[in-house]
Amino acid sequence: RAHLLGVTGPPGAGKSTLVNELALELRRRGQSVAIIAVDPSSPFTGGAILGDRIRMQPLAQDPRMFVRSMASRGQAGGIARATGAVVNVLDAVGFDVVIVETVGAGQAEVEIARQAQTVIVVEVPGLGDDIQAIKAGILEIADVFVVNKADRPDAGKTQRQLQTMLQLGHTATAWTPPILPTVATTAQGIAAVADAIAAHRVWLATSGVLHDRERARVQREILAILWQTVQERSAGALPALVARVELREIDPYAAADALMNQLDLNGNETEQGL
Repeated sequence: RAHLLGVTGPPGAGKSTLVNELALELRRRGQSVAIIAVDPSSPFTGGAILGDRIRMQPLAQDPRMFVRSMASRGQAGGIARATGAVVNVLDAVGFDVVIVETVGAGQAEVEIARQAQTVIVVEVPGLGDDIQAIKAGILEIADVFVVNKADRPDAGKTQRQLQTMLQLGHTATAWTPPILPTVATTAQGIAAVADAIAAHRVWLATSGVLHDRERARVQREILAILWQTVQERSAGALPALVARVELREIDPYAAADALMNQLDLNGNETEQGL
């Protein structure tokens, strides 16, 4: 029953502060809230600071609030591989809203759109011109736009750029993403964001889109588990196949066929294929 929110946007947009204030607003409305904050892992050491759980520590004093940091562990797309499984657990526990805050995402890091029911894209003034805003792939996934740090002088320009992008590229649907100004450090505009989230949830349920998104999400989850299983169970046979491809004895397609013939995905290995 949980409503899954994804919050994404460029580094420095104020996502953590926005999530903190949004969680407080949802609690004031009587909803229990769980937050998963994904931090980037170092490509060199593999470590992650997990600073969001320190920043959001005051929230954890509320028994109907839960905060968990996760390292991305090199996973592309702005979230961790295990994020979906953690969301399922928090849903089963009974939280009303689960918020996933991605790492500072770029134009192609839009995996959260495949996981969340409502995606909030946070932008800030001064990060690019109108052409940059129009072409940025991350803007195409938004259900709600938030222009944070709206007390800056050029905030109105950023809102107009986003509006132009919607007019040029948004397909005609019953839901048009609202563009909402906020100043997260003072909680200005946060109530309007919560209202937009509630309105989008109603639209999802009444339009049938929620069912379609959930079916697609479950399908991707099954395929991801299958791919991980294949990787794990093929680890022993893979080096020999790689060597044969390298020597041009077989091509990569034949190697893949041989690997699948060798594997029994129920857990047994066969002697076929090699």
